[in-house]
Amino acid sequence: MSAEIIRLCERRADAEATLAIDLHTAIDVAIRDLREIEAQWGTALALERLAECRSMLRTAYETFSFKKS
Repeated sequence: MSAEIIRLCERRADAEATLAIDLHTAIDVAIRDLREIEAQWGTALALERLAECRSMLRTAYETFSFKKS
C-alpha cells in the first residue's frame, strides 16, 4: 500500500496581489499562522510565514486605522 503525500502549507504570496482584509479576519488568520510557525520553529519556512503574518497584520492595522481617521 502506498500513499501520495500532498503538502498543503506550500503557498506563495504574489507581490502584486494585495488582498483587502478586515482586522477581525487578520487576527483570525494570524492565530492560525502562529500555530504553523510554532510547529516549524527554527526553519526557513517559519521565518517566511512570520514575515507574511507580520505584513498581513501591518496592512490590516493600517487599513483599520485609516478608516477610523
